[in-house]
Amino acid sequence: MSLVDWLYQLTPSPPLLLLGIAVISLVESLAVIGLVVPGVVLITAAASLAGNQQLAIPLVLLAAFLGAVAGDALSFALGYTQRDRVPRLWPFSRHPEWLAHGARFFQRHGTLSVVFGRFAGPVRPIVPMIAGMMHMRPFTFAWANIGSALVWAPAYVLPGYLLGRTWKQLLDLPVGSDKWLVLLAVATGLAALAFSWLRHQLAKEGWLYRQLAGLALARPWSRRLWQRLGSKPHGEIPLASLSLLVLSSTGLCLWTLAVLESHGPLVMDEQIRALMAAIESPWLTRLAEGMAKIGDAAGIVALCLPWAGWLLARQHTTTLVHLAAGLAGMAMANTLLKHLIGRMRPEAPAYLADSASYPSAHTSTSVLLFGLTAAFFAQEFTSQRRHMAYWLAILACLPMALSRLVLDVHWASDLIGGVLLGLTGCAMVNISYHRTPHRPMNDAPWLRLALASLALLVIRLIWLPPI
Repeated sequence: MSLVDWLYQLTPSPPLLLLGIAVISLVESLAVIGLVVPGVVLITAAASLAGNQQLAIPLVLLAAFLGAVAGDALSFALGYTQRDRVPRLWPFSRHPEWLAHGARFFQRHGTLSVVFGRFAGPVRPIVPMIAGMMHMRPFTFAWANIGSALVWAPAYVLPGYLLGRTWKQLLDLPVGSDKWLVLLAVATGLAALAFSWLRHQLAKEGWLYRQLAGLALARPWSRRLWQRLGSKPHGEIPLASLSLLVLSSTGLCLWTLAVLESHGPLVMDEQIRALMAAIESPWLTRLAEGMAKIGDAAGIVALCLPWAGWLLARQHTTTLVHLAAGLAGMAMANTLLKHLIGRMRPEAPAYLADSASYPSAHTSTSVLLFGLTAAFFAQEFTSQRRHMAYWLAILACLPMALSRLVLDVHWASDLIGGVLLGLTGCAMVNISYHRTPHRPMNDAPWLRLALASLALLVIRLIWLPPI
């Protein structure tokens, strides 16, 4: 018997395991204790055991959700009732900078700090307590707590659960697919890190931006070009968006040529398809089907409708026009490329029988939508905090893209083309948006709009067929 098999035999009974997941989620979110408990490691291990026992995923998610909500609620209550005593308690008596850092985070982001704080590492167990100490309205905190826990639970539980369900299959992967699994993970991580670093460096406060500005302003002809490129509302050249446009559009052209030259699926496509078949499971398929509904036309409308209504009511016309133009342009680009390239899908269900494979419209549209949302609202954050919006956008796009492989309706190369097309669209829209006068959106009721989108998505998932 292997060590792994022996360890899995020590797994507690299902009720105890669900209780353990709830307790870990609670402790991981609890003030003070959450600072020293390796919550991510523990919740991943517990979710892996739950996956190995094939516990119902709704029960596992419910246990994690309830524990997370209870942990933040207890932390909030501690801050609300013991406001004067908390600074004298250990470890804050020895590390007052922890409270100061949490207070600055709360003052900067307000209600959103409770949402962001759940995913923000060191401040995660502190922000709810700070919200209580600042006497945030309990009702407002409750909605932020519940809304963030609804996202946190699947984000933290599903990877471990999937590992527990599929680790035996992963030990017996199809020949050649293991290298693509590693390459996909490494490439995704490196691309995300490179994007985050370059975006920061090419912002007005970044080192690369300052160096390029110094070089440009040193000569009359380059000074005139620099000033012409600069946007009138901000006096800043959108170097990050310009660089993204050049890189993504070049990558899209080269990748599309490679797909056309292949006259069929690439070697990578076949091996990754075999890998997805090896880890296939009913619950993973159901999850992918839900993502497919979220990413189709009806799902995008459900996501955007509350935000579009608010933008229209508050006369944020520039933002609304750019968002609508970006989505309409992406729909036309997907339709045109699919028609011109005419690539066959691996499998084509009835509702996709007349649709070609390249590029993945679900992927390109989600990259555009979440990318633009991050770009528009990141302007309301300080330069040091903008990366959070972009990382959340990346986390939202990844499951949408991977779900197309699970359903076997796209090749992996279709996803890459979709990502490059979506990034190209993001860059083009953001350059135009950056150069057009627009009002700040710091008065947006973020939480209410997000909950409204969530409610419409639930309606779409339950009652409407795929489009």
